[in-house]
Amino acid sequence: MKRRRIALGVDSRPGWVVYGLLVTVLVASAFPFYWSFLIGSGDASSVNSPDLSWIPGGNFLANAASVVDNPAVNFWVGLRNSVIVSTTVSASVVFLSTLAGYAFAKLRFRGSKTLLVFTIATMAIPTQLGVVPLYIAMVELGWTGELGAVIVPAMTSAFGVFWMTQYLRQSLPDELIEAARVDGASMFRTFRHVGAPAARPAAAMLALFTFITTWTNFFWPFIVLDRNDPTLPVALSLLQANYFVDYSIVLAGALLSTIPLIALFVVGGRQLVSGIMAGAVKG
Repeated sequence: MKRRRIALGVDSRPGWVVYGLLVTVLVASAFPFYWSFLIGSGDASSVNSPDLSWIPGGNFLANAASVVDNPAVNFWVGLRNSVIVSTTVSASVVFLSTLAGYAFAKLRFRGSKTLLVFTIATMAIPTQLGVVPLYIAMVELGWTGELGAVIVPAMTSAFGVFWMTQYLRQSLPDELIEAARVDGASMFRTFRHVGAPAARPAAAMLALFTFITTWTNFFWPFIVLDRNDPTLPVALSLLQANYFVDYSIVLAGALLSTIPLIALFVVGGRQLVSGIMAGAVKG
């Protein structure tokens, strides 16, 4: 009887409550994009009108062209810089976090637990507290206005180390590492052929989160970068620098900045989910 109940629980489909919650979450998540498109497809008069229509207008392409062609925004420069910064930071965080996570999860060395706790504790320090000394360091190095000032401080991640440590500790059996060492593999070769393949699902998720976080980062790039060589969020913030702010153009620019992220989800979403499920089954 117990076995039959378990089978029914596994094979039964979700009820209308579950589908209702999923639809609610989907609508709530998509509404900001629709609202941005609604405002971005209008003009200044329609935005300021008290009777705002819920049907999108036909000015989105014109507003998007105004953003791209605005000489004060430097849209293409910002897009290029955001791609460079986000890609470089994501690759560095994934590589270094996987190395550190493998060491904390599977290697035994003195002070490993203390060092891991210290690494995790750094996440409790607000980013704003380190801005002044970090900016002073960038001035001393002569990196202000350079992309290196944004890339180098973000090349490691305490959350990434914690994430990879927990994943490898649960999904990578010690027997595989011991078998590789018995076969004569060095420590780095064991990591390359045993640890790295096992870490791919978690590394893919970490890369996605890091790319999104870096792409949307505004605070530190706004402080350290020059306005002639900004990242995309900093470049789009110049749309609000005028005395009169046309929010139809501002939100059209905001939607343009999200298109690469949506494309990333569309292209890599299925592979990401399949990799996570494969890792869960193996674990």
